This record gives sequence, structure tokens and C-alpha cells, in this order.
Amino acid sequence: MKLTSQTALVTGASKGMGRAIALALAAEGADVVVTARVANELESLRAEISAMGRRCVVAIADLAEDGAPDAIWRAATAAFDKIDILVNNAGIGSSADPRPVVDFNDDFWALTLKVNLTVPYLFCKRALPGMLARKYGRIINIASIASKTGSFHGSAYASSKHGLLGLTRSLAMEVVKDGITVNAICPGTVRSVMNNKRLAYDAKRLGRTFEDIEKSIVPIGRRIEPEEIAEFAVYLASPTAAATTGQAFVIDGGAMMS
Repeated sequence: MKLTSQTALVTGASKGMGRAIALALAAEGADVVVTARVANELESLRAEISAMGRRCVVAIADLAEDGAPDAIWRAATAAFDKIDILVNNAGIGSSADPRPVVDFNDDFWALTLKVNLTVPYLFCKRALPGMLARKYGRIINIASIASKTGSFHGSAYASSKHGLLGLTRSLAMEVVKDGITVNAICPGTVRSVMNNKRLAYDAKRLGRTFEDIEKSIVPIGRRIEPEEIAEFAVYLASPTAAATTGQAFVIDGGAMMS
């Protein structure tokens, strides 16, 4: 197993990519702290991870609330003496309130930047002292292809994800000689509840069917599965990826070829 004796913290782990990443890390031997707002989904995840013979700690919290990152970090470090892998996956998508900039909701703008950018910054800040002391750590920020382009009626989402890449690259430069890697994964259209809402919005806006949008939005003809993101996260979390840092990896089925 690639991650034996390591401990990971995964935010937004109740469903979708976060859940898949937590399961994939555990399958490779890591103990995992999982956090999200929904208790029953996290308990189900804990049962799956425990069945693998790994330890799993659940921390229920709403990351939009002040103090939530500190509370989660206290719970994580009370359960485990170290956190080797930090996966900042939790986020708010554009589908929650898509609007043009001229009509954008200021409160939603502030909330999106808080959860998608400030919260990952705070978790990185909490994780770094221990990683620096041990001269080892893996930080993985889940960004988006919207971190590399615009998002129609999703300016807050795209802005927050552009900022997350800035954080990723800046932090990677700071700790490059300390055995810590910092990378971002930039998924395209991933099958998820959040993305279902976005595709439904685009289908209505464009006067097309949901199925047509789903098949045509990605060149390979289908959405990306969460497990496909999770397998790449395992690589970035592993000792094998020691020379890989400061990067933003696009997994999008060919939507952005460069």
C-alpha cells in the first residue's frame, strides 16, 4: 500500500469527489479524517473505511461558519498525532446561484470566496507547522477547469478557483525544500449533485435537453467519474510524487487541450 502509516484530512467528503478521494486514500492504507455538513453520509463513509481496516474520524461542520476550520483541526489532531495529507475539496459551485456580474448577489460572492479560497488557506496554515517539523507533507487543492478560464454566470466560482491556484503555486514555492508538495487538481465536468444542477441550468438557458448537454460538454462524450479524480489524488498524496509540486493538473476528458 502506498500510504501505510499516513493520515489524511479530506474536506467535503460526504459525497462526490471528496467521498471518492477519502475511500481511495484509505484503500492505500491511510487513516482518514472526513468532514462535511451531513452526518448520515459521513457515518456511512466511516463504515466503509472501517471495513477496510482503517481508522476514520468524522468531524461534522459547516465550513461557511467562522471557526469551523479550527474546530475541525482540533478534532483531527486530537484523534491522530499528525496529518500527512491535506485535501481541500469542499466548495460552493456556481449552480447555487448563477447570475451575470451585473446582477450578482454580493453575499453569495463573499460566501463563495470564503469557502473556496479562504477556508483552504486556513487549513493549509494549520497543517504547515507539523509538516514543516517532520519535513514531509502533501497538500492537494481541488480546483476546477474554471481556475484556467471564465465561467458563464459563475464569476465568483471562477474567481475563487483562480485564487486557489495562486495559493497553490505560492505555497509550493515557499515549502519546496521542506519535503512538502502542494498541487491542484482541476477537474472538468464531474458527475455530482452540484454538477447536475449546473448542467440543468445550462440546458434550460440554451434550450437543450439535459442529456444533450451532458454528452456534448466533454469531448469524450461523458462526464468524469469521481473515482477518476480520486486515483490521481492518491498519486499526488504518495511518496512517489516527491518531485511533483506547484502544478495544476487538468482532468477534463479533453475539454481543454494544450
